[in-house]
Amino acid sequence: MSDQVPPWICCQLGAREHYAIPRALHQQGKLAHLITDAWVLPQSPLNLLPTHWLANLRDRFHPDLAQASVNAFTHSLIRFELAQRLQKTSGWTRLIARNHWFQQRAVELLETITPKLNARPILFAYSYAALELFRYAKTQGWQTILGQIDPGSVEETLVRQEHIRHPDYQSTWQPAPPEYWMNWQEECLLADRIIVNSPWSSQALQQVGIPVNKMNIIPLAYNPPETASNFERIYPSAFSAERPLRVLFLGQVILRKGVAALLEAAKLLQDQPIEFWLVGSLGIARSAKMYGKVQWIGSIPRRQTTQYYQRADVFLFPTLSDGFGLVQLEAQAWKLPIIASRFCGEVVNDRVNGLILPEVTGEAIALALEFCLNNPGQLQAFAEAASDMSEFSLSQLHHHLQSLPYAHL
Repeated sequence: MSDQVPPWICCQLGAREHYAIPRALHQQGKLAHLITDAWVLPQSPLNLLPTHWLANLRDRFHPDLAQASVNAFTHSLIRFELAQRLQKTSGWTRLIARNHWFQQRAVELLETITPKLNARPILFAYSYAALELFRYAKTQGWQTILGQIDPGSVEETLVRQEHIRHPDYQSTWQPAPPEYWMNWQEECLLADRIIVNSPWSSQALQQVGIPVNKMNIIPLAYNPPETASNFERIYPSAFSAERPLRVLFLGQVILRKGVAALLEAAKLLQDQPIEFWLVGSLGIARSAKMYGKVQWIGSIPRRQTTQYYQRADVFLFPTLSDGFGLVQLEAQAWKLPIIASRFCGEVVNDRVNGLILPEVTGEAIALALEFCLNNPGQLQAFAEAASDMSEFSLSQLHHHLQSLPYAHL
């Protein structure tokens, strides 16, 4: 470790961003420890269990970190989850309990690691599971960096309003309890720096009083699959009933993602040669009123998403609020033009590689799709102008991290 650059300790609950931040740091020799809830090595006996058992643990490993110092609580996590099921907890109760469980275990581990450190580290943790970690770090005089995963309480307000507007969708969504946001505000207060992934997230945090000079905008990192580099996208000279415009929505099928506006657009365009593919877990009630050429494909394994990116003509991302939206980078890797809202990470350059919606409404989406329907040549140009993905590389992520004001103190 360089004397000028403190080592980093990353505390990460879950496999967010495929461990991009610890991977970027480890590649440059700056990662002291990764502390995470679960880590399942390829040779682990857990991989011998039937596929449907512990399925959510099978992605809790990354070969880029095979030689890193990784500390995990895998068996403790399994016991925790079993206990929660026996207690029949769910929703916010279980999520908050899991966040607390992880932080307790991580602090216990930090207490054993601290005496062995040669320098005061930078402690990185993601929002909503950082408060107890930051409290400990401050007792040690460490620097703290918060990875803000979403636009915070402003996003919740927007989602609440959307559910009020659309009660007929019968969603199970519930707002977070007040203490959840109180703890988050303290996390933000204890953080020396806050990493947000988009200007939209920065704006949302500023609305609740978090100073802009405390934040750094760092987009998500993404490594495109090698097979995508040679992929060629060809559009017909005109769309027709036999060859309709194929619109892909991939993600959670929930109101926050703009699904109400999407379905309204499908209704407005039901007489046009356009079909909609909705790929992802269903979080709203399917109603007989939802008509138009909509295919409800449902949740699929991640490895199967490639075929939909390849076969679609345009990717629709009408989110009401997202910290970034990694699916945009996945779509661009396959040279798929994007129609996106303004409330997410900046991947679309309007009328260059896609279209930016002026507002998230059925009418706005319908107008954008009618433009695509009537201008297949423009879609071809959008595809050929797919964004340069180097801006979202691991090396660029590391550059951003090392440019943080507190990274060199």
